[in-house]
Amino acid sequence: MDWSIAKILMQDGLVTGVIYALMAVSLVLVFVVTRIIFIAQGEFVTFGALTFAIMADGGKPGTIWLLPMFGAVLFLKELYFVYKGKDRKTLLKSLGFFVIYPLFLLWAVPVVLATDPSLWVKAFLTLLLVVPLGPMLYRLAYEPVAEHSVLTLLIVSIAVHYALVGLGLVFFGAEGWLVSEPFFDGTVEIASLNWSYQSLFVIGMTVAIIGALWLFFGKTLYGRALRATAVNRRGARLVGIGTSMSGHLTFFLTALVGVLSGIMIVSFITITYETGFMIGLKGFVGAIIGGLVSYPLAAFGAIAIGIIEAFTTFWASDYKEVIVFGLVIPVLLLRAILVKHEEDEE
Repeated sequence: MDWSIAKILMQDGLVTGVIYALMAVSLVLVFVVTRIIFIAQGEFVTFGALTFAIMADGGKPGTIWLLPMFGAVLFLKELYFVYKGKDRKTLLKSLGFFVIYPLFLLWAVPVVLATDPSLWVKAFLTLLLVVPLGPMLYRLAYEPVAEHSVLTLLIVSIAVHYALVGLGLVFFGAEGWLVSEPFFDGTVEIASLNWSYQSLFVIGMTVAIIGALWLFFGKTLYGRALRATAVNRRGARLVGIGTSMSGHLTFFLTALVGVLSGIMIVSFITITYETGFMIGLKGFVGAIIGGLVSYPLAAFGAIAIGIIEAFTTFWASDYKEVIVFGLVIPVLLLRAILVKHEEDEE
């Protein structure tokens, strides 16, 4: 290996590493606010990537039926709670979000796709179709057990992961998809390397997303509410911050990040219904490096994972997954030695 090859490998590792960084930041966000180890984060990457890829290929994605399915179940659940004595005022909002919005998209998306819109419009439609699954999923699977132990939440996460993988196989099939048409054409030379505009777009979008999250948590009322919930769930409840609201908002944000990641990465690698799981796991390794609490460490650790993966693909491609996931062992050993352990507040 010479320096020119090393630079190319670092370039490839950086592009995939920033996607892993988004996964790591999302996993840390979900864990610190809700105590959920969200194994199914990768499925939002898959659903976003494949929904976008099918629309980019001129097809109609099966995911237009997902929101009506989830919405119908949740609305029936809401009707049951109203029957049991819950305030009827929430029923109108539930009707709009769980029934009217999904049915509107079920009608509107095929109409828009019939006009053969640009990739940007198709990406926006993908966000409209998949991102609302985040808060719906929280309400359906996690909210009923939100105050249970971390182990219970982990078991629920495993069940949700397998359910979403099965739905992915049903809606997308077993074949892989790749978007050959990028958002931006052309290349530019930087540091003696040819960078495609698409690669720079992915890196720039990652920086913009992380920057937007930083501004959201630091400058907005809802962001500060999430931070308060992350620091002390019981204290947040005592000052009037609803942990249910925090959970819904957190899952909305993590779904948004996951879908955007899928839209960006499907231009570089072929995505199948189960690819997102591996992407999410590599983001999880980055989150472990950050101790599931530090956003900067998680992001930098995930970028390092992407670069290490690129180099191990060159040197020992058969063992790249073993090497990448094996990095968790020394990290956990170091944290066990260096980090002071404290009992959970709750």
